[in-house]
Amino acid sequence: MVHDLKNYLLLLLLCLCLYLPGLFTIPPIDRDEARFAQATSQMLESGDFVQIRFQEEPRNKKPIGIYWLQAASVALSGTLEKREIWPYRIPSLLGAILSVLFLYAIGKRFLGVNAGLLGAAFCASTILLVFEAHNATTDAALLPTILAAQGALGRLYLRDDREKPDTAAFLVFWIAQAAGILIKGPITPLISLLTIGWLVAWDRKLRWLKGLRPLWGLALTAAIASPWAIAIGLATKGAFFQQSLGGDLLSKVAAGQESHGFVPGYYLLLAFVTLWPASFVAIPALSASWKSRSVPAIRFCLAWIIPAWVLFELVPTKLPHYILPVYPALCLLAAKTVLEALPSPAPGFRSWVSRFYCASCFAVPVVLGIGALAFPAVFDKRFEPLALLPAAISIGVAVFGARAYLSGRLARATVTAIVGSVLLLAPLLQWILPGVDGLWLSRTVANGARERAQGKVMLASSPYHEPSLVFLLGTQTLTTSPGRSALFLKQHPEGMALIGAAEDNLFKSEALRLGLPVHVVGSFRGFRYSGGRYMSLRLYTVDSESGSKGD
Repeated sequence: MVHDLKNYLLLLLLCLCLYLPGLFTIPPIDRDEARFAQATSQMLESGDFVQIRFQEEPRNKKPIGIYWLQAASVALSGTLEKREIWPYRIPSLLGAILSVLFLYAIGKRFLGVNAGLLGAAFCASTILLVFEAHNATTDAALLPTILAAQGALGRLYLRDDREKPDTAAFLVFWIAQAAGILIKGPITPLISLLTIGWLVAWDRKLRWLKGLRPLWGLALTAAIASPWAIAIGLATKGAFFQQSLGGDLLSKVAAGQESHGFVPGYYLLLAFVTLWPASFVAIPALSASWKSRSVPAIRFCLAWIIPAWVLFELVPTKLPHYILPVYPALCLLAAKTVLEALPSPAPGFRSWVSRFYCASCFAVPVVLGIGALAFPAVFDKRFEPLALLPAAISIGVAVFGARAYLSGRLARATVTAIVGSVLLLAPLLQWILPGVDGLWLSRTVANGARERAQGKVMLASSPYHEPSLVFLLGTQTLTTSPGRSALFLKQHPEGMALIGAAEDNLFKSEALRLGLPVHVVGSFRGFRYSGGRYMSLRLYTVDSESGSKGD
């Protein structure tokens, strides 16, 4: 029991070392994070905890769960008026930590304590989960519901005495389904159904499913999830379900939505990066696990991974985080492969295929280290001495980790990769990325506008319409056209207009037509990463003396 507690504390410490750096310093990320945070902020401002809006537009895409979690975090922190992003990220932080701890509990039951511990450590340090833990969106908050449901399902599948009811597994499974539905709709049930379908098709047995008690379970899930579903259906007259299911979900399944369509194989290629550091052993793990598929615990993990992975590859709309639900099971299999290579070096790691695979995986930390040097140089035109630290660490991880891997010493390569990732990511997330001003145009504009405002910032922006700017400056921020920006200043002489260089003449012409004397009080340039291009912006105000005469 004491040893078990130490393992949980060790994993908690690892999570904090990976997830806390950057949580408070990275500005709001466009576009999804800023949209979620702004919608939550408006929920707190309005007191309406049923409907979801971004400014005046209904946000009928995702269910209410993540907004409730973020609203609770912000309310407890007392930071609503400060427009700080970190309280909105707390549910993602806690979701990532809970996922790692749940995975350890699942892994030690399925594959043993050591495999559970290493698998959870792999999962905690994957680049994808580290990013999602810093991102105030649904995926990290959703992951513990998937793990809870899969853990309960695996417990029913693997238990010896299947005649005795397992009430705990029954309750955990169905409550997790309800929580997952409230956070991100069908994803948690989908993962469970795909796992069940694979196992039933493989074993040709249904008896173990009696432990789920489907009729009672569905009733429990409905009792938890349906009150809000009924409320939002009445409040929007059915528009929420029409837009979230028909407009958002089905459009992603039918075609690549919002320029995110990719061919099958996208997630497999991306896994070299997003699954790092577990990626360097993932392929050998899957190969070894397939040979051991007669073992029930291994078969369950494969049933968790394969059908879901195939489905995500076939769906036209692809985003990197969609594959996150299968990574925990893959990390468990990777951990088992590493441990089975002890105490002797694992065979078969000297072929050219192994060397190419190794080079591809261990190039990931090198790319991150180069990025630490490149970001300040490219976006701010400056050299950042602090970036030498992660750059040096990345080279050390690549050299020593790859050498250990190619000699078949997977345990040494694993320790190097995980510890090296912590040392590499911490300064990158805490100082280097947040310090690149050219990458955070909304933050630069918001700070400049606040410095020049005498009170509350009233701003119209064209064509820079990023949600992060709305979040940082408040719901009243107007994203509009050049002409309407000039009209806005006519109606609000104390306000400001943020105008892009390409629209500058249109704005000034309209201001002249309105008899509005405007002048530039600030200029900004930065990289609009959500649009993939640089932007030059000017901040205009009304001349105070002329403005007062016009009134």
